[in-house]
Formats: sequence, structure tokens, C-alpha cells
Amino acid sequence: MRTITVSFKPDIEQRETISRIFREDDLTFLADFTDKEQRRNRLERTELLIAWNPNNELDDTDRKHLDNIKFIQLISAGYDHLKFEMFRPACQIAANQGAYALPMAEHVLAMLLDRGKKLRYYHDLLAAGKFEQWRSITKQITGSTLGIVGFGSIGKETARLMRPFEVKILALNTTGKTEQRVDFCGTLKDLDYVLSNSDFILLSLPLDRTTEGLIGRRELDIMKPDAILVNVARGAIVQQKALYEHLESHPEFSACIDAWWVEPFRQGEFRVDYPFFELPNLLGSPHNSALVDGIMLQSVARAAENASRFLRNENVNGLVPRPDSTARRNDPPSVP
Repeated sequence: MRTITVSFKPDIEQRETISRIFREDDLTFLADFTDKEQRRNRLERTELLIAWNPNNELDDTDRKHLDNIKFIQLISAGYDHLKFEMFRPACQIAANQGAYALPMAEHVLAMLLDRGKKLRYYHDLLAAGKFEQWRSITKQITGSTLGIVGFGSIGKETARLMRPFEVKILALNTTGKTEQRVDFCGTLKDLDYVLSNSDFILLSLPLDRTTEGLIGRRELDIMKPDAILVNVARGAIVQQKALYEHLESHPEFSACIDAWWVEPFRQGEFRVDYPFFELPNLLGSPHNSALVDGIMLQSVARAAENASRFLRNENVNGLVPRPDSTARRNDPPSVP
């Protein structure tokens, strides 16, 4: 029997699902332990850890007893919140790749349609008694160009949902290759080409050393004046000051933000450093693009199944490189 510990606190259905998948293994939920000695002994024997945010779920005492862990399965698709130094270099870590892709792609589509058709803007004008029919020129979605920076699970689902609009797809990933039907596929070396030729731009790539601050003043300036930028990845991929100033000086340009710079999950609060919400060309959501009915149970089941493949010595999905690794991801995940 393999020793498996769940460090996040699941609800009843999630607990039953995990227990069913690992019914032949030594499975324990860390939240059941109130005695520190029992908790320590359990962690010392743990070979596989299923976690949401180990930084919060494991305290300083817990972190002294993680040397036996060989594999960590995250419930989240993103992993930039993880403190890799908590675990031995030989410990493998898998993100929950693709678990939230479909609802997030739907959210992207909704944001693009809202800003492209300026639905909220003209609604507010009507509410103020202004019926500006002939001023209400909006963007046509059909035949437009969508640039997807981070052509992983979310990017692919978004492309699929947009194809009925006959959009041209310009995709960027880590390899510059894809089996998906696109009009162009490149790497971040081709970023300028994609930004300058896209009507809509989706950011759905992981946050790491190479992507932090990727979109700054220069990148914003080469986008079309009326482009719509959607960020469902991580706030820090976009330079906050540069985006605010660009929105302020380019009223026809729009930004749709689901992932913010300072959020409760990581920093314990929500905060923006500039008055974004005073701008009419911004659309925001509280990083809830992945959250639809039943998604958490589905994502927990998906993560547990992936972890069980590790135990069976099968290929697992979503393995992530450590910050000092040169390994490449075949299909980089974005996260909620």
C-alpha cells in the first residue's frame, strides 16, 4: 500500500471521490489530525501529497517532515504560488492540467463579446436616458483575428469556441508546433507579430521568470488601437502601470481582466494600484472564470486520477519544471 495524504480540506463529495480512487491505498486527510505528533508521523510517511496550496496547508512544523514525498498533485492548474524549496529536488509536481479549460474559455468568449459589442457601455448610456443608436459602432467578431499567447488547454478550448465566428487563430506556445488547426503557430519570439496582427489577444500562459512583465508599454503600443486584451492567466504577466496608462490614453482599446496583480489567494487581499474601475474600457471579474457548477468536484476527481497514474507507473499529465530546470512543458497550463 502506498501512503497518500490530502492536505487541503475537501467537502464530503470530494472526500468520497478521492477515497474511491485510492480505496486500495493508505489514504489520509490531514484535516482529520488534531494531534501534532500524529500529524508529524503521517507526513514523514507520506509518499504522495494531494494539495491545493501547500504554502497555506502546511505550517512551519509540517515542512520539516516532507522528505519522503515523491509526488505532489495540485488541484489548481497553476503552480506559480508553490514554494518549490519546500520539497526535495527529486520530488515530482503535477498541475491539474486542463481541469478548468472549458469554463475559462467560455468566460473569455463572454468577455470578448461584451467588450467587442460594448454591451455594458451602451446599457449604461440607456440607463442615463441616452439613446445613441448611430454612435453605437461595435466590432465585428466574424472574420477577425484572435492571438492566443499560451496555446495550452485554455487557449485550445477558446480557439474551438471561436471557430464558428470564422476567426483567424495566431497561436504561441513553447515549441512553435501544434496539431490543432491554426493559421499561425510560433513561440514567444513571435510575440510582436501576434500582438500587432490580432484584433483580440488572449493571455493564457503560466507565470514564470520568462513571462513576468511580458506585456509592457512597448508591447501595448504595437497592438491595434482598438484591440481587446483578455488576461485569464496571471496579473503579473502584464505591467500594471503600463496597462492603466494605455487604457487611459487609448479609449478605443479595451482590457478584460480576470487575473489580478494582488489577490486574496496569494497576498491575502485584493488591491489595484491605479483607478482601473474609473475607466469605461475595462471589464473585470474576480478570478472566477473557472468557477461553474460542479467544477470543483470534477477537478478534484481529475487530479486524483492523475495522481493514481503516478502510482501505477503510467505517464502523468501536467508535470511542471522547477524554477532552475530547463525542462519544457508540452502543453503549458494556466490556472484559476
